[in-house]
Amino acid sequence: MQERLQKIIAAAGIASRRAAEEMILEGEVKVNGTVISQLGAKADPERDHIKVRGKLINPGLARRKKRYFLINKPRGYLSSLSDPQRRPLVTELIPPTLREGLHLVGRLDFNTEGLIIATNDGELTQLVAQAGAVPKVYAVKVQGAPAEEDIQRLRAGVRLSGSRTAPAEIKLVEHTRKAGNSWYEVTLREGRNQQIRRMFDLIGHPVVKLRRIRIGNLSDKGLLLGHYREMKSSEVKALFNAYGQKPSKPTSLKDKTKSLKGTTKTLQNEN
Repeated sequence: MQERLQKIIAAAGIASRRAAEEMILEGEVKVNGTVISQLGAKADPERDHIKVRGKLINPGLARRKKRYFLINKPRGYLSSLSDPQRRPLVTELIPPTLREGLHLVGRLDFNTEGLIIATNDGELTQLVAQAGAVPKVYAVKVQGAPAEEDIQRLRAGVRLSGSRTAPAEIKLVEHTRKAGNSWYEVTLREGRNQQIRRMFDLIGHPVVKLRRIRIGNLSDKGLLLGHYREMKSSEVKALFNAYGQKPSKPTSLKDKTKSLKGTTKTLQNEN
């Protein structure tokens, strides 16, 4: 049965429908060897040879069941689907029979612990990756006791690699005088590469331990390090209801193209 191309691409977990529409407009989608650049084009995922940026969508991929897993990543695992150095991968924490077609959302660096979502749903991927949409909360242990004025600088935004960070929520949880360390709870609505580590380095208090404890309405409560669980349908629905926004209807094809380009730029900046 034929379906709109953007729906097929989103169902395959490659991108959201809006991002898929931009791919079509920019000529990055082929059906049976022909470049498709008009919105509204349809194809049959079971019969047609569909390529997105040169990558073939497997027949039937668009009809698979959407799956959502919450993983509590330990330190020393790579947020990637493969690694030439053969380091442990986050996806290896899920049984092989469940891994096919999944990709990771909300990546963490090698030495950071905490929550990551694994899914084959392109719409959820775009929602969580979109800057400013879903807040992510971290437990941060730093050396020493930062001065309040330095913490206020981080809250307001500081320059990293030439651009200013968005405002952040930072709360002091505990200062251990004996060990000389401080714990903070940090909430971000953007995700730059190693952002929290770089922020605290800037004020002279390096991060000792970093753990993501919440993604939107999802928390690490009851989920041990190195373990995973399947997300409840109510959790997925709540995530979309709380943070999803229906895109405004463009008044023209030109306006629609401009809107879609902004979405793709956001996806490219995902941490």
